[in-house]
Amino acid sequence: MDRERDIIISCKGVSKTFIAKNRKQNEVNNVVEGLDLIVYRNEFVVLFGPGQCGKTTILNLICGLETVTAGEIIVNGSKVDGPKPDKGMVYQTTALFPWMTVEQNVSFGPRMLGVPKPEWKKRTQYYIDLVGLTGFEKSYPVKLSGGMQQRVGIARAYFNNPELICMDEPFGHLDAQTRYLMEEEIERLCSKERRTVVFVTNNVEEAIYLADRILILTPTPTKIQSEYIVDLPRPRDYTSKKFLELRDEITREVEGFVE
Repeated sequence: MDRERDIIISCKGVSKTFIAKNRKQNEVNNVVEGLDLIVYRNEFVVLFGPGQCGKTTILNLICGLETVTAGEIIVNGSKVDGPKPDKGMVYQTTALFPWMTVEQNVSFGPRMLGVPKPEWKKRTQYYIDLVGLTGFEKSYPVKLSGGMQQRVGIARAYFNNPELICMDEPFGHLDAQTRYLMEEEIERLCSKERRTVVFVTNNVEEAIYLADRILILTPTPTKIQSEYIVDLPRPRDYTSKKFLELRDEITREVEGFVE
């Protein structure tokens, strides 16, 4: 495989500064500084680091929801200059339209683009089935559990067939059991529908369970401190010796940030 041709995301010297205006003076907050990052096609990369270190900002920059202060981001061969359909986003909050059914939420983008009804109906059903929501097509978000709502958001992201999907702590608000089930769901989904995924989490076990590669970020202004290649067989066993050793190693490194 030609690794150069297979690069999906290339961040070179990326910095992001926010300026907050107040009555006396402008307050400058350097969130990301000199970030260099490469992500390859069909990789599952996890961004892991201390809280409020800029992980979400990096996702927003990659997806074109924020503009870089310095540096350059290339996604799938094109410079990022705004949000585009080749990049999908799944948020911690589900961001579903409460007045729309599951079917309507999943198919929202293609319907707005004028995709013929027979086409979007067929594809909508495929992704609803794929995330395990068969039978809930006509249900409204208020009738769904938190885990089910997040499945709708994931189905919607996959439906648009993006080259890249960014997930920003999508299971952070779920209880432990539901979170575990959703991690299994993502593992199963990725085995059926390979995509390039950049995933943010504050849970080290979740990172190891899902990732091909884990990038450890420093406190702000954030940059990549280290990288872990997770070569454990899938589906992964949370209780295996190698899993626990890797968990402890990553935990010790991140705990060092607050010492």
